Amino acid sequence: MDYNTELRFQKLIQELKPRFDMDLDLTALIYLIGVNEVGFGFRSYTKQEKMDLMHYEFSHRDDQNWPHFTLLQPLPTLNDKEQNHLLKEAIIDYFIEKEYVTAEMLLT
Repeated sequence: MDYNTELRFQKLIQELKPRFDMDLDLTALIYLIGVNEVGFGFRSYTKQEKMDLMHYEFSHRDDQNWPHFTLLQPLPTLNDKEQNHLLKEAIIDYFIEKEYVTAEMLLT
C-alpha cells in the first residue's frame, strides 16, 4: 500500500472522528458515504440495504420515494491489499470533493 495514502486516510479518520459517535474504519466510511448519497439520513438499515448502499449507484426514486440503484461496473480482480488501497483513495477523494475536509488538512 502507498504509505502516503495510508497517512492521508488516517488523518481523514482523525478529522471525522469528533463528528460521529462510532469507531471509524474503512467499512464505516463506506457506509457513511452510502447513507449520505441515498439521502435518507441516519437510520437503521437492513444488511441488504447496507450492501446496496456500498456497491450500487443511485438510479432514481420510485413513487414512494424509495431509491433504486444500478450495479456499478465490476472492478478488475484485485487482491485485498490493492482493493483497500483503491477504496481509501476513493474515500479521501469523496470527502474532499464534498468539502467535508480539505486536501490541505490531509497533507502528510
